[in-house]
Amino acid sequence: MTTTGNSTEATGAGIEGDSPGATGGPAQPTDYSATTESGAAGGQSRGGVASGDQAAVGGLVAAWARVVVARPKTVLVVAVLFALACGVFATGLQQRVSSAGFVVPRSESTEVDAWVTERLGPQNPDVIAVYTAPEGQSLADIGPRVTAAIASIDPALLRRPVESYWSSARSQYLRSADGRQAVAVVFSAGDDNQRVAEYPRIAAALRVDGLDTKLTGYSALADTISTQSRDDLVLAESISIPLTALVLVLVFGGVVAAALPVAIGTLAVIGALGAVGLIARLTEVSVFAMNVVSLLGLGLAIDYGLFIVGRFREELARGTGVEAAVTRTLGTAGRTVLFSALLLMCAFAGTFVFPLAVLRSLGIGAIAAVGLAAALSVTALPAILALLGPRIGKWSWRADAFDRSEARAQRFWGGVVTAVMRRPGVIAPAVGAILLVLAAPLTGVRLGDIDHTALPAGNETRVAVEELTAHFPAANSGATILVRETGGGTPTQAVVSRALREIGGVSGVRQALALDTRDDTVIVHAALAAPDRSPRAQDIVRDLRDLHPDGLELRVGGESATTVDSIAAVLDRLPLMIAVMVAVTLLMLAVAFRSIVLPLKAVLMAFLSLAATFGVLTWIFDQGHLAGALHVSVGPLSAGMMVLIIAVVFGLSTDYEVFLLSRMVEAHDAGADTETSVRVGTVRTARVITAAATLLVLITGAFTLSPLTPMRFLGLGMVIALIIDATLVRMLLVPALVKLMGPANWWTPGQGRRRTGSAVSPRTISDLRQDNSASVASTRSG
Repeated sequence: MTTTGNSTEATGAGIEGDSPGATGGPAQPTDYSATTESGAAGGQSRGGVASGDQAAVGGLVAAWARVVVARPKTVLVVAVLFALACGVFATGLQQRVSSAGFVVPRSESTEVDAWVTERLGPQNPDVIAVYTAPEGQSLADIGPRVTAAIASIDPALLRRPVESYWSSARSQYLRSADGRQAVAVVFSAGDDNQRVAEYPRIAAALRVDGLDTKLTGYSALADTISTQSRDDLVLAESISIPLTALVLVLVFGGVVAAALPVAIGTLAVIGALGAVGLIARLTEVSVFAMNVVSLLGLGLAIDYGLFIVGRFREELARGTGVEAAVTRTLGTAGRTVLFSALLLMCAFAGTFVFPLAVLRSLGIGAIAAVGLAAALSVTALPAILALLGPRIGKWSWRADAFDRSEARAQRFWGGVVTAVMRRPGVIAPAVGAILLVLAAPLTGVRLGDIDHTALPAGNETRVAVEELTAHFPAANSGATILVRETGGGTPTQAVVSRALREIGGVSGVRQALALDTRDDTVIVHAALAAPDRSPRAQDIVRDLRDLHPDGLELRVGGESATTVDSIAAVLDRLPLMIAVMVAVTLLMLAVAFRSIVLPLKAVLMAFLSLAATFGVLTWIFDQGHLAGALHVSVGPLSAGMMVLIIAVVFGLSTDYEVFLLSRMVEAHDAGADTETSVRVGTVRTARVITAAATLLVLITGAFTLSPLTPMRFLGLGMVIALIIDATLVRMLLVPALVKLMGPANWWTPGQGRRRTGSAVSPRTISDLRQDNSASVASTRSG
């Protein structure tokens, strides 16, 4: 990465100032974002997202850097103890998290179910046991054993007595047509969380030794999915952490440097899980929040550690002293990490607009993970760096392993940038067209919720749901319908009969029965020819709600209606969530970069990444392409998982954009023209962004090993998004667009194109020019 002083063959216009040959001899590669000494000391470093006019923020970072270099051991001990103290609250977290939270308060289904439960008791069974008589035996033969098992259930766990084929007045609905299967229906006591928590005790009592017993129902499904998700978390971490450590060794060329981000990531996960445990003591937190905390805490802490450690080693390689290197690292990469974390936290705060507790808790968990990851990255990590100093390169297979790797990466990415700079007008439309093609399937996307198809084919709970739908439609939750006369008064028998005929005439309704009349309202149960919560059941519910019999009002509840309402709530609030994320991102980036164009471009790039990602996910999960090879169930995309991926991908896209643009802005503020700034930003960040994306692919990709379709959806969605964003978008499309927009990138209302280089010495300008020439020369020679 060196060139002779008289080599001035930089592509694009050079920087006005001293001749690169003024110093004589070889030009040493200089970081384009290197600050002046006064800037670093005074908190006006150009290495972070903020520029010189954010002196207050820079002053705080500089003050903190002085504390770290003066008291590294104290800072390290306090940071580690804080993370471990938070981790104490993670004790018993699995018992505190909720498998519920999918109900929309004050929705039609919620109000119907509450009204009916208050008068008739619950109508949606929590557990349904399907018993199959062995060959040579009848249902009557196995009856005594089954009834004995049912009788062993603790009455305190039941809302009302268990209804079974052997005890019910409607036994004809609780046996199969071939007479070999019968069911028992259990209504558990307590709220959603209590009913799911007590499911294992009820399940253990319902199982009969030597008898084929399958269990399904809301609690059975929720327990199976939550148990599997916890197992997936252990599997994902056991696979991703060793692989991540190996990749970090390759990136940094040594064990010591590689171990630091992993250590910080582990502490971040411990602390974030503790924060979630503390929050779970105050409000409802979904079991999936544990997976999100693990994924983001580990992934982002390692990413941030990669940026911090990489920048520290750059400073040491330039001959900077350890204390000055830590100070500059915090003033550049550290400041950018904090800004990036704030952007991510704002993105996840957008989940608070949803009425579903499960989505809000996912946002809480994500914010805790991001906050801990960033906090440890600017406290414990720089303290360790201050203590290690040059020993950061210990346990390397060769002394110059990191430098050689960095040189190879800069040669490769320098060649990429050179190609982009030569034909930005070709690259930008070509990459944009590719992204739009990938996004095309999104036009026909369908949204759904997590149901029995989330489980792998052959799973006992899933098989039980399918058998129940085929042979015992009356045992399903179906739909609960309240029928009232619009003018008031009790509906007559003729009116009720007419309502039952219209309800029964809806496609997919197998039977409609009037259960009772209370408070001038007829309560109707409709048995559906589709599993509860399935896409077909949701369509039937929508058709029922479209009924408007003359003089009658119909309100529909039940599990499938709950799913319809939850999806509607997500779609209703999604624009607000996106508006919040976009507004906050635009404001913060505009203040940080002192530009209007760059923030708008950053948001546009994030949406392109999102559209392409969901286009591919729709093509696989909704349309079924490659579904067999990937072993996923075909069906509508999970609305809840979609919200989570939008928040994560939008945040990470903006995150990588910040790291890339901050280096471009640094170079531009130091006096570089647009093309040189693009080259500097891209070449200096390409390797670390690619490595960061690779690490996150390993961490999130481990979830694709889960047998649960939602976990594979999440894992595969993150992998696709990271690959698209770190390659097509960050390394090709963004540089091409910045080049094409030229001076417009730096435009600010009222100031025109902002002036640059006012605080930069001629020596710095000369270094910038030499480094650009060196980069091009190395690219050509490599």
